[in-house]
Amino acid sequence: MSVEISSIDHFQEILQKDNEQALILNFYAPWAAPCQQMNQVFDQFAKDTQEATFLKIEAEKFSDIAESFDITAVPLFVLIHGQKVLARISGANPQKLKSAIDEYIRPIIQQSSATPSSNGPDVNVGSVQTNAVSSGASGAKAANGLDVETDNRLRTLTSAHDIMLFMKGTPSEPACGFSRKLVGMLRERNVQYGFFNILADDAVRQSLKAFSDWPTFPQLYIKGEFVGGLDVVAEMMETGEFQEMLA
Repeated sequence: MSVEISSIDHFQEILQKDNEQALILNFYAPWAAPCQQMNQVFDQFAKDTQEATFLKIEAEKFSDIAESFDITAVPLFVLIHGQKVLARISGANPQKLKSAIDEYIRPIIQQSSATPSSNGPDVNVGSVQTNAVSSGASGAKAANGLDVETDNRLRTLTSAHDIMLFMKGTPSEPACGFSRKLVGMLRERNVQYGFFNILADDAVRQSLKAFSDWPTFPQLYIKGEFVGGLDVVAEMMETGEFQEMLA
């Protein structure tokens, strides 16, 4: 059964108590439909893997915890053992999460009777980069001038949810007035969306400008297609075009 984190102290207590047990963290937002779907999947996986500890963490409510793990989009799952990050799975993909559990967690459970390896408590589990790109770049370029690996990563990020907002800061703490205004406009219309904090990843921040051919933020994508910035989205909402795209 999964455990809902109720406070930072609660989270720290579990980390210290289950230092050698496999942990699966589920960072989510209660208003996001993909998160609601994955929460149900997460609860079922928890029932099927009782030897591991499954923790649900509301990313905006516990922003300090989310920031320590470099959470810039939800849903996002972090697999940990001995305070070491084993894997990060972004987006609403049940099969990908199950495959990661089978690959990283089940072997730990099977070997639980053996002497566990020692991992120093000072390891910064939040320092691993989100969706890290493999290092063996081929040098090939996409049509937009970006290298192929960067282009593929951005295509994955922009399609992570049906509506994806790339903003400065988080919805609970926007870092600029334009991002704050667009978040407010989406919430006024009860639009469910995923987000990415571009201030947390300068590589995404810079490359997305070329990818979108748009120099400023926030930027909004719908089903992987770039829509525009604040002014464009505001105009589309006034004319009804935005609602038509959602339909």
